[in-house]
Amino acid sequence: MKKLIDIGVNLTDKQFAKDQEVVVERALENGVSQMILTGSNVKGSKEAAKLAKAYPNVLFSTAGIHPHDAKGFNSNSIHELKQLASQKEVVAIGECGLDFNRMFSPQQAQEQCFEAQLDLAKELSMPLFLHERDAHDRFCEIFADYLTLAEHAVVHCFTGHTAEVKKYVSMGFYIGVTGWICDERRGQSLQEAVKYIPLDRLLIETDAPYLLPRNLENKPKNRRNEPAFLPHIVREIAKYMGVSSEEVTEHSTENARRLFRL
Repeated sequence: MKKLIDIGVNLTDKQFAKDQEVVVERALENGVSQMILTGSNVKGSKEAAKLAKAYPNVLFSTAGIHPHDAKGFNSNSIHELKQLASQKEVVAIGECGLDFNRMFSPQQAQEQCFEAQLDLAKELSMPLFLHERDAHDRFCEIFADYLTLAEHAVVHCFTGHTAEVKKYVSMGFYIGVTGWICDERRGQSLQEAVKYIPLDRLLIETDAPYLLPRNLENKPKNRRNEPAFLPHIVREIAKYMGVSSEEVTEHSTENARRLFRL
């Protein structure tokens, strides 16, 4: 199998605090040659960039503020993200977007924080790492004013249905698919929707330590997902897309290199 790129790893999560190095080595042993660490607030983005710096050309990171953290967004936040974005390890703005599922931040705060990061990505000509949950229509409305950014952006951890993926593809987005597709209960909509993702817009990710594939054999006792499990997710994506694992690998790797300029 060709080398894989995991575009979404939360390696600064406390679940990895004691064995980050081992997790990276295990990923490399399983064919995952590069990983992008997710920054979900200013502090976490700084930690991700620092960790990425320790693994040149293996780890990269994003710099952004997740909608859950939008309530803490202030006038200095964008300045700090801009400074981070100047580092060579930082390859995208995000994780940013909208999350109306749990509403940890008010909608108005989410939208202001989201638009500020869209403006920053536009100013810096940087790719976007996007989050959307239960907010598809409003997300698309906001993006209508930023359509030139869509073809340089990935809707990360897509878990929606066919109509949503068709809309995103029509707007030009890349689509990030996780082990959610391995869930025989919650993943049925995604299993159908991936058939409508063109291979040249497909990206793959674990979102580790979250979303441990439900049908993974020999699950770890700690129930923690990690990048080493990405080949399993590739096989599941290939099965539901009706293509070979090699095609998923080749296209997703090429797409990640193109989008994030790796």
